[in-house]
Amino acid sequence: MRGYDLDLLRFLQILIEEESVSGAARRMHVSEPAMSRHLSKLRGVFGDPILVPSGRQLTASAFALGILDRVQEVVRAADGLIETRALSNLRNMTPKFTIRANDVVTAAVALPLLRKLREECPNCELVFAPEIDEPPSDALRNEGIDLYLGATDMLSPEIRRQTIFYDRMRALVRQDHPIFDEGITPQNLTHYDHISVSRRGRAHGPLDWALRDHYGLTRRVVLVVPNYKAMIDSMSDTDFILLLPGMALDRVPLTALGLQVFDFPFVLPNVEAFQAWHPRRDNDPVHQWLRESLFGVCRKLVIGRT
Repeated sequence: MRGYDLDLLRFLQILIEEESVSGAARRMHVSEPAMSRHLSKLRGVFGDPILVPSGRQLTASAFALGILDRVQEVVRAADGLIETRALSNLRNMTPKFTIRANDVVTAAVALPLLRKLREECPNCELVFAPEIDEPPSDALRNEGIDLYLGATDMLSPEIRRQTIFYDRMRALVRQDHPIFDEGITPQNLTHYDHISVSRRGRAHGPLDWALRDHYGLTRRVVLVVPNYKAMIDSMSDTDFILLLPGMALDRVPLTALGLQVFDFPFVLPNVEAFQAWHPRRDNDPVHQWLRESLFGVCRKLVIGRT
């Protein structure tokens, strides 16, 4: 089988996975004409079209699908041989990690994670990208980000995920809010206007379902904001109730801002936060080190709050 090497096998793997010349080109950071040349060479080497037309799209041939597992295994094994030295050379490396997370997670995790990483890799760079409308699975697949941190379940089946902590929702109000004198009950919660935090503009969620299903009540959400910091400084002048995760409230100077927190008089489901990555990163030792470092940082944060 003369005529191919590890690099060409890597192009073969990506072409089969993407079933698209343009998609493979984006993943490999080459031009579409260059990827087309690689595909042409692969067709000559293997005597198979690799990708065949299917309507307006391309699809992997039966031969290509049949060898994909073995090609992935060979590439992973070769990468492992090359990368086993990586962890022993962290001090001389300059990796840049891009992580997508919301402002709550970023505020809690960014600095502790950077400190942890720089203990072993002092020249690393950490970029926290904001949550946007692009599905996180696409960004992971296209290598736009290295990790996604969040609680959304809108992930493709192949995306790996690991729970990093659980959190619970609490209520933030002004310090002398009348609900403290009246008593915090499901009924009294609905007597006041609420603020919802949602990047996607969603006004309702688990709190509304609990009020409706268990008490037949409906709360009034009169304002939806994209992040929790947008309203905190203004809460002391209102009777609004703002629902926030405990991780965000831990970083609010309640006394200085004239604010107070209370728990709901019924059980709400915990928020499960996880880190997610593409399976191609499974055996990358530097990426594994990043994931393990993040998991450890999050565990310390959770233990510190209990």
